Amino acid sequence: MPDARTPLPDSPDLLIHARWIARIESETLLENHALAISAGRIAAILPSSLARERYTPQETLELGNHLLIPGLINLHTHAAMNLMRGIADDLPLMTWLEQHIWPAERAHVSPQFVRDGTRLACAEMLRGGITCFNDMYFFPEAAAEAAAEMGMRAMIGVLALDFPSAYASDASDYLHKGLAARDAWRDHPLLHFSLAPHAPYTVSDASFEKIQTLAAQLEIPIHLHIHETRDEIAGHLQQHGCRPLARLERLGLLGPQLIGVHAVHLDRSDLDTLARHNCNIAHCPTSNLKLGSGLAPLAGMLAQGINVGLGTDGAASNNRLDMFQEMRLASLLAKGSSGDAGCVPAWQALRLATLNGAQALGLEDQIGSLEPGKQADVVAIELDELELSPCFNPVSHLVNCAGREHVSHVWIQGKCCVFDKALVHCDTVSLKNSVGLWQNRLGSSLKSGRD
Repeated sequence: MPDARTPLPDSPDLLIHARWIARIESETLLENHALAISAGRIAAILPSSLARERYTPQETLELGNHLLIPGLINLHTHAAMNLMRGIADDLPLMTWLEQHIWPAERAHVSPQFVRDGTRLACAEMLRGGITCFNDMYFFPEAAAEAAAEMGMRAMIGVLALDFPSAYASDASDYLHKGLAARDAWRDHPLLHFSLAPHAPYTVSDASFEKIQTLAAQLEIPIHLHIHETRDEIAGHLQQHGCRPLARLERLGLLGPQLIGVHAVHLDRSDLDTLARHNCNIAHCPTSNLKLGSGLAPLAGMLAQGINVGLGTDGAASNNRLDMFQEMRLASLLAKGSSGDAGCVPAWQALRLATLNGAQALGLEDQIGSLEPGKQADVVAIELDELELSPCFNPVSHLVNCAGREHVSHVWIQGKCCVFDKALVHCDTVSLKNSVGLWQNRLGSSLKSGRD
C-alpha cells in the first residue's frame, strides 16, 4: 500500500487537513496531518505541510479542530425497528417479544415498513458517525434498497425462522427469498449479505444444518442471537440436553464466520468454545441492560482473544443507534465488573467499534482503520466545543466525553454523506412525513390493543 513516501497522483479528489488522525491498527495519533482520497480510497496520510507542497487536490477541507477516525461499524441492528422506538419499554426479553414486538410486526411489517424504517435508521446512524451496519430483519431486499439510497455500507441478513410471518412461511421460504435478494444486489459496491438465523430457540436443527451448508458454499457470515438470557439457556438444557453453543458446535456452525450476538451468559466452557473456534461476538451493552438480560463478560472474552465488536441492537430495545454510547458503556461496564480500571481503555473501545467489527464481517482488508489503500469510510469529530474543553487526549475524549452530536462530517467510499452536521443525500422532510404516517398506524393499533 502507498504511504507518505510513495509517489502519488498530484490531484487527489479530496484532501482533508485535520488536527488529529487516529490510526487504529497501530494505536497511533497523528497531529496536523492530511488524509488524501482518490477514487473512493485512502491514497495517503501525511503531514499537512508536505501535503500542501505535494498536492493540488480537486477539493480541500480544513478541519483544524477535528479528530478523524474510521467510520464506526454497528455490528448488530434490526434497522427497520426504528419505527417501533419506545413502543414497549421496561420489559424482559420474552415478554417484550411475545406480547408486544411480534404482534406489532404481524400487524404492520411490510416492504414499505422496512424501507421507511431502515431509511430512518440510516439517517440516525450517519449523523452519529456510523458508516456500516450489520442487519437482521424481514424483507431484506427493502433494507438493501434503503441502505443503497442513503449511501450506507451494510451487511444485510438473510433472516431464517421456523415459524411463519408476513414475509415467509417457513425456514426454507425465508432462505429462498433472502438469497434471491442477495442475488439481486450482489454487485452493489456497498452491500454484502450474511445468513441470519434468528436464534437457537427459533431455529431447528434441520434449518441450522441447511444454513451451515449454505454459509460454507457462499463463504458468507452467519449472524444470530446467542446466550442472551438465563431462561434461553435453561430452556435449551431442558429441550436439547446441552447449552446453545454446544448444540451449535455439534451442528458445525461455530467458526470465524459466526457473529454471535449478545453472549451475555457465558461460563468458562463457553468462552473456551468461542475462542477455540475463532468466533466473533457482537456486544450490545445498552440493549442487554435495558432488557434486564445482564452483563456480558467483555473482559473475559477479550482475555481469551475472542474478537468482539459493538452493536446497538434495534431502536425498539435501546432506544437509540448510538455507537458513542456503546463505546463508553462497554468500557465502563468492563472496568466495573472486572474491578480493573485499566480494562478496555479508550483505544481498545474505539477498536471494538471499528476494526474489530470489520474483522467480524470479513471486511477488515477494506474498512475499519485509516490506512492507505482502504476504502475511504471516514468520520470527523469536532473537539473544540466548550463541553469538550480542554482536550489533552483526543481518543480519550472521543470515548469518555464526546457524543454523536459532535460528528461534523462523514464519508463513505469517499463520498460525503454528512457535511457540517447535515445529511447530504436525504430528504428529511419526506422522511419525517413517512415516519409520521407509521407512528399514526402503530399508535392506533397500540391504543386499540389497550382498549
